[in-house]
Amino acid sequence: MTLTRTTTEERRRLPLSTAGLAIRAAEGDGGAERFAGYAAKFNSRTSIGNPLRWGFYEEIAPGAFSKTISEGDARFLIDHDSYYVVSRVSAGTLELAEDDQGVPVDSALDPALSYVNDLKANVRNGNITGMSFGFQVVKDDWQLIDVETKNGDKVQAELRILREVKLFEVSAVTFPAYEDTEAGLRAVATALVHRGDSAAIEQRAQYRPELLELLQTIDREPGESTRGTDHDAEPAAATRLSRSSVDRRMQALAARFGLAR
Repeated sequence: MTLTRTTTEERRRLPLSTAGLAIRAAEGDGGAERFAGYAAKFNSRTSIGNPLRWGFYEEIAPGAFSKTISEGDARFLIDHDSYYVVSRVSAGTLELAEDDQGVPVDSALDPALSYVNDLKANVRNGNITGMSFGFQVVKDDWQLIDVETKNGDKVQAELRILREVKLFEVSAVTFPAYEDTEAGLRAVATALVHRGDSAAIEQRAQYRPELLELLQTIDREPGESTRGTDHDAEPAAATRLSRSSVDRRMQALAARFGLAR
C-alpha cells in the first residue's frame, strides 16, 4: 500500500560557518544597511536524523530553487515566525537568487521596525547564528549509497536528493542545527509523509516507533505562524494528508510494534 502524498512544509538549517550572515552597508543607498547570507547550499550532504538506522542523508541539487524564485513570493522572517516579517519579494525588499553555491539572500532592513534593529544587533553580537528555509518538496529522488562507518565497515544508507522545491520563507535563526532528537524525528517523519512509501516508514519504525505518532501530527499548513495565529492565509490551499488511507496503515504498524494509539 502506498500512502497518499502531501504538501507538508519542511525546514532545513545552515550554521553560521556555512550561511555567512552579515550586516553590510548598501552601495549607493545613503549608507543604508542590508542583510546578507545563504539560506541553502547545493551538493552539501546533511544527516537528517540517524541515517544508518531511522534517518537519511540529504542533498539539494543545483536548480532546485530556480522555478520558485522566478514565480514565488517568499518572505524573510526571524525564527520562522510570520509575525516578524523583515522583507518580502513582492515588496521589492527581498532579493533571492541561485548561484553556483546555493541561494544567497539580500534583504533590506527597515529601521522603523523595532525587531529589525534587534535582528541587526543579534547578528553582530552572535546571538543569531544561522539561516533556515521553509519549503515544500515538488520533486525528489531517493537512492541507496555506500557509507563507511567509524569502524571501517561499509553499510548502505538512503540519500534523498531535492530536485525541485517550493520556497515559502527564509529565516535568520537562533538555533541553526537540530538540538534534540525530537526535532530530527519530526524532520524524518515529514519527509516520509511526502515520500508516501509505507515500506520506508515500516523499516524506520523498527528503530523508532515514535515516528508513527509523529506522522499523525504533521498537518501544519505552510506559512502558519509559530505564535498560534495564522497571519498569512495565502498558502492555506495546500493539500492535507489523507487521514483515511494513512490511519489504516498506521494502526497496523502501531499494533505490530506495540505502540499505544
